[in-house]
Amino acid sequence: MKQFYLITNAGKDPDQIYTKRIAEYIRSHGGNAVCVDGEKPVSEQVTVSQPDCVLVLGGDGTLLRAARNMMDKDIPLLGINLGTLGYLAEVESSNLESALDQLLQDDFTREERMMLVGRVEKQGVSEENYALNDIVISRCGTLQILTFQIYVNGQFLNSYSADGIIVATPTGSTGYNMSAGGPIVEPCARLLLLTPICPHTLNTRSIILAPEDEIRIEIPQGRDGQMQTVEANFDGSHKITLQTGDHIVIRKAVKTTGILKLNTESFLAVLHKKMSE
Repeated sequence: MKQFYLITNAGKDPDQIYTKRIAEYIRSHGGNAVCVDGEKPVSEQVTVSQPDCVLVLGGDGTLLRAARNMMDKDIPLLGINLGTLGYLAEVESSNLESALDQLLQDDFTREERMMLVGRVEKQGVSEENYALNDIVISRCGTLQILTFQIYVNGQFLNSYSADGIIVATPTGSTGYNMSAGGPIVEPCARLLLLTPICPHTLNTRSIILAPEDEIRIEIPQGRDGQMQTVEANFDGSHKITLQTGDHIVIRKAVKTTGILKLNTESFLAVLHKKMSE
């Protein structure tokens, strides 16, 4: 690899100390590094060439935004963790140079991570968005118990009373899904995770579905026929408001996100290390 894009989280590298350090190291070793704005689609920005890799500096949230904005390009991502607990950003700031050496010497593996596509149908208008981690439907505004009608492949599954519903990929299983009590899944698996947030029953658990399944979440009337208002949140960065009568259909996306792996440790070894921090 010789051509790199750098996407930086300005809040975690405000003086671009790490960004400049990485760019200078790459250039001094015969490569090329170009900084791009991670908040905008790359197609909207001036580029000098097709990069071999995108280095994302920050944390898991920064990498998730980059995945959404880079999804039209078949360019793998590598996360460099400048935050605290990161499952996606595997390179720590303490071993930057050794990680860059591996990239420059093509010493890595590439994993294709499953993504979700969610189609929101509201008042006759349809809108699609993508997520690498999860799509979360949760309350908007005042504290209240929400009611959701869940269908899988057109068949009624259950009516949930909860604070929200998470539909996660295996990559997203260590995110909000894990915090809500959902299972942890090997990130290269192919499946869908359906996890209620704070369900108001004692016997509600996560449900694991096949990757070909289609999940439809309808927003019915609330208690006493009240109008419900919720938010569909895509990877924590893009929100769409839904109301009673609206619905969202979630399925596996055709597109995937390429993630570069430098670490030879197994997923379970990394998971043990992260959970012990």
